[in-house]
Amino acid sequence: MDYILHIIILINLYIILVLSANLTVGLANLMSLCQAAFYGIGAYISAYFLLQTGLPFIVITLFVILFTGATSLIVSLISIKLKGDYFLLATLAFQMIVYSILYNWVEVTQGPYGIIGIPTWWIFEFLNLSRIHNYFIVTTLVALLVIFIFQALKFSPFGRILTAIRSDELSLEALGRSPLQYKSLSFFISAGFSGLAGFLYATYISYIDPTSFTIDESIFILTALFIGGIGNIKGPVLGAVFVVLIPELFRFIGMPDAAAANLRQIIYGLALIGIMYFRPQGLMGKIVLK
Repeated sequence: MDYILHIIILINLYIILVLSANLTVGLANLMSLCQAAFYGIGAYISAYFLLQTGLPFIVITLFVILFTGATSLIVSLISIKLKGDYFLLATLAFQMIVYSILYNWVEVTQGPYGIIGIPTWWIFEFLNLSRIHNYFIVTTLVALLVIFIFQALKFSPFGRILTAIRSDELSLEALGRSPLQYKSLSFFISAGFSGLAGFLYATYISYIDPTSFTIDESIFILTALFIGGIGNIKGPVLGAVFVVLIPELFRFIGMPDAAAANLRQIIYGLALIGIMYFRPQGLMGKIVLK
């Protein structure tokens, strides 16, 4: 039972991450390779404040969201005017810089040794729940709340403007709207919620190190997004479920962990190629009639 709850917790975390990526990639048309950087910033900021201050968890959570969102301004203010591959390279550079800082700033981040003993965010303490049952409730509630927020954002005036940016940015500019302003705001929101996922991950595992927040993790998040389908809410949710469950299936056929890890990458690649060829809009994307 604990194993199943652990899988659900991971799915909930990736739902938050993939939905966050969907806001920029699926709506604002900003292909980003630094989602894991924001994920890591949220985790490390959480660890620092939880271990060094006595602030309530909810206060630290709000600070993590705002601070991580603010770090996105470093990327957006410098490179938001770039388009296509150039913006992608700028986000890749930011991802590499953040990873290097987390790995080498040993005095603050403990470098490759990581940070241990991160406190757990207990909820409904009067129920006397185990750690894993507690986080099953916490992450499920937060994931449902995030789904509701992004659903509301998609159909809000803000979401419709982001959709317009993706469809025809020049026409939106002609109507007196500033695409750059809305892109920066979408990047801020996406980064903030990625930081929230980092907070939940750090307090659940109680240990973090830089290897959890590499470029591979950013690619993993994008893979889930494209498999599920961009520009909607169901796609990222399905994509998150898919990429988390696939490696777990190998456990039931007795495959060694080393071989399973390599085979998982092959399956992700084949799935992505198949999706792009047979259903480029993703599993839950809208069918475009020709």
